[in-house]
Amino acid sequence: MSSPFSAVKPSLKLADQVASTLETEIRAGRIQASEKLPTEAALAQQFQVSRTVVREAISRLKSLGLVDSRQGSGVYVQAPGIEPLHFELPHAASREAVMQIVEVRRALESEVAELAAQRRSDADVQAIRTAMQRISDAVQAGRDGAEEDVEFHRAIARAAGNPFLISTLDYLARFLQGATRVTRANEARRSDFAQAVTQEHEQIVRAIEAGDAAAARHAATDHMRNALRRIEQADPAFWAQDGARLAQPLVVDTAPSQRG
Repeated sequence: MSSPFSAVKPSLKLADQVASTLETEIRAGRIQASEKLPTEAALAQQFQVSRTVVREAISRLKSLGLVDSRQGSGVYVQAPGIEPLHFELPHAASREAVMQIVEVRRALESEVAELAAQRRSDADVQAIRTAMQRISDAVQAGRDGAEEDVEFHRAIARAAGNPFLISTLDYLARFLQGATRVTRANEARRSDFAQAVTQEHEQIVRAIEAGDAAAARHAATDHMRNALRRIEQADPAFWAQDGARLAQPLVVDTAPSQRG
């Protein structure tokens, strides 16, 4: 076994970092096949994480066929085969950035929808429905519909009648559109995801149209919660192919600045 591992960074999912570090060592040959890994307690101490994190990381390595547990003996390294498609740390970082932006959207969109239901005019409702139809038109034309999706939610914000909310959305526009581009790309890969998004949009609009503030808030909150769930359920191939690339500006823009 090579020198002890260093502590992982708290900004990303700890188990992903531990697993990725161990995987790199195994695939590089610095930890040899048939070599026994340090104990769970020893790894937890070296990485400065909990034993639960180590167990989750080891479970991931098992799923990749890189280690095997031997009853009463420990965890042993197996010879690595062809590297499969899976989350690398940059992909995990991208995924986390998208989810964080969706969490921000959840806080904003629920309030916006509630206010829109209370204050909307007939013209506002028509504008919202027109914006929703443009999403469908964009998809039919072969586009991702991300810009149209952002404009749909912006139309709801205009109906809320609060200029400070509009200013907040303008301030966050780059991040919101970037995250929306990722979520829509993921949703386009599965028909059930795409259908769910359309239905969720319709539920929001119906509640606003009916002037039901509580239902509008609930529908908007559910929409954002479901968006998070769809990101969590995204195929790893999505992040390796499109997701990480589309989310890269979010990772760069939200990374902490380095000071000399």
